[in-house]
Amino acid sequence: MDGYDVADRERWAPEPEKRSTRTDFERDRARVLHAASLRRLAAKTQVVSPGSDDFVRNRLTHSLEVAQVGRELGKALGCDPDVVDTACLAHDLGHPPFGHNGEDALDTITAHIGGFEGNAQTLRLLTRLEAKASHPDGRSAGLNLTRASLDAATKYPWRRGTVHPKKFGVYEDDMAVFTWLRTGAPDQRRCLEAQVMDFADDVAYCVHDVEDAIVGGWLQPWRVLDVQEERQRFAELTRSWYLPDTPLEEILHTLDRLRSSSFWVDAYDGRRASLAALKDMTSQLIGRFSAHAQRATHDVYGGGRLTRYAADLCVPHQTRLEVGVLKGLAATYVMTARDRAETYGDQRALVEELVDLLRDRAPEGLEPIFRDDWDHAPDDAARLRVIVDQVASLTDASAYLLHSRLKGAGASGRS
Repeated sequence: MDGYDVADRERWAPEPEKRSTRTDFERDRARVLHAASLRRLAAKTQVVSPGSDDFVRNRLTHSLEVAQVGRELGKALGCDPDVVDTACLAHDLGHPPFGHNGEDALDTITAHIGGFEGNAQTLRLLTRLEAKASHPDGRSAGLNLTRASLDAATKYPWRRGTVHPKKFGVYEDDMAVFTWLRTGAPDQRRCLEAQVMDFADDVAYCVHDVEDAIVGGWLQPWRVLDVQEERQRFAELTRSWYLPDTPLEEILHTLDRLRSSSFWVDAYDGRRASLAALKDMTSQLIGRFSAHAQRATHDVYGGGRLTRYAADLCVPHQTRLEVGVLKGLAATYVMTARDRAETYGDQRALVEELVDLLRDRAPEGLEPIFRDDWDHAPDDAARLRVIVDQVASLTDASAYLLHSRLKGAGASGRS
């Protein structure tokens, strides 16, 4: 047995049997790979806005890197690599323009109708908004992935307010498919494939964002390592954002332990040899973190094939500290940089205005694919959710363009 049964391969909407040499899970991966929402990630903010630097990651390149890390780790544990790959490729589909800044703006706007969360929006895209399959009554079934792949893509398998005050994985009007995909799953527990996806996301995010920060000139490694005021600022922010129960001394000790590694890069001058050394550092860190998690999980559950709910991913305490420290470096020198505060404020204001402008001009101002949703929405809350679906689908650039077009149309109408 491969660890997956008939229920794991079931799809929410029935589909005719296809003659194909591909497995059900290979078809899932292909559906996500060809999805419009995956292509749009190329123009969505990861940490730095796309177009501001030719080197830095966007959400698409980040997702591809997460898939590479997750696929290899999942395969080493015994998971079907295509299930993990699908979850990793899909994990950021629901993120709106401007990254977490845009997510916060939409969450505030929708607070009275259940809020906005990128992971809940991902489920909505996979099961409703993407165009691929339909139910017999004509309702969209999104990409109609298998139960195993949908469950693996569900980072937070609970409703808002039940486990975490802000992180959740499903809106109330998507509970039907959520209940279906969670059939047989322990309440609020993530399957192993989802845990691998989440860990791969953390690993790729922390390592590659530090690489981008160094190449972009925002992070000079020697400053945080040698300047006392910088060390203190970094340690306090890292504890506040990522390691709340960790003493500052332990955070700094972890940073110093990473620095003592033979592959750590203390300086970067932009030359090819320097970039190669930095690339080696990122590769060594990813290998280190993945190997530690694989070894720890097999130490607990043995060396057999591990899938679904047969095991939980075991990540050593030291590895979690090191990942948190690298996240803290990116947060300190990129996400909280003072010169970005004004940009963040402008982006939030633009998202808020876009929602207001579309409210005034709906349904004509909506894209055709969302007009049917508006026409079938039963109340104002559902109509607001449709508007947010459109805004969340935008890239950074298309958000600016749509805002400009709608503002221009409004001005023309008043003249």
